[in-house]
Amino acid sequence: MSSVSDVVREICLGLPETEEFVSHGFPCFRVSGGKSFAIYSVNHHGDKRVALLLKMSLEMQKMLVSSAPKHFYIPPYSGPQGWVGVQLNTGLAWDRVAQMTCDAYASVAPVRLAKSARTMPVKPPTQKMKPADIDPFLSKENQQVLKKLQQICLVLPETQQALQFGSPCFKAGKKTFCNLHIHQGKVELQAWVGIDRQASLTSFDKRYRIPAYIGHNGWVSFDLSGQPNWREIEVLVRESYRHFALRRMLKEMPPEPHHDQVSGTQVE
Repeated sequence: MSSVSDVVREICLGLPETEEFVSHGFPCFRVSGGKSFAIYSVNHHGDKRVALLLKMSLEMQKMLVSSAPKHFYIPPYSGPQGWVGVQLNTGLAWDRVAQMTCDAYASVAPVRLAKSARTMPVKPPTQKMKPADIDPFLSKENQQVLKKLQQICLVLPETQQALQFGSPCFKAGKKTFCNLHIHQGKVELQAWVGIDRQASLTSFDKRYRIPAYIGHNGWVSFDLSGQPNWREIEVLVRESYRHFALRRMLKEMPPEPHHDQVSGTQVE
């Protein structure tokens, strides 16, 4: 059985001298040693889209989006450079996707390669994507993780659940104090611990790592795969909450849960 990602790779890597690499967690395709022409994007920042982003001109981008908004859109970040989002789960013919990909390739490839680029007939994917394949937080396992985290977070004063870049997060008033994140297919908890404790946790416990973008502010990511210790997680969450909560919230905090204090080593 072939998946959507299988067919995307077949199209992109079937063009002359192309290679795949990963950028910001997404498979990208470029002319070997040269410029990118395609990015395979799934649920970017929670947009629920399965798409192939293609390098086009601004004129072509405008024409496609205005003529068929069901299938085409202007993606964030790369849109101003003429990239077009081609939705792969709205019924657009795969032969057309292949031709547009070839056009995108030709727009960035050296002349000798662009002239030799050809599209081959494409067989549509035979494996249908499930909702959890698009948004991993919809899986049964991750829903159970979210439910347990809700039980820890939502008892704290003036907290609310929200979305941040498509991922569930919890806010103390207006400030996020913890969130869930998918990293290399695994769900993680992200919470603030401070720079000093961040260093000790990530140095001696492989379940912890320093996340991109927010790590320099004292945040850690904690691997929730397998059977996480929820007593330890509650300590992390409450510590992060105290850092961001206002004084009036701290005065209303419920008593500490009855468990051993944890300092980075898992409690059995």
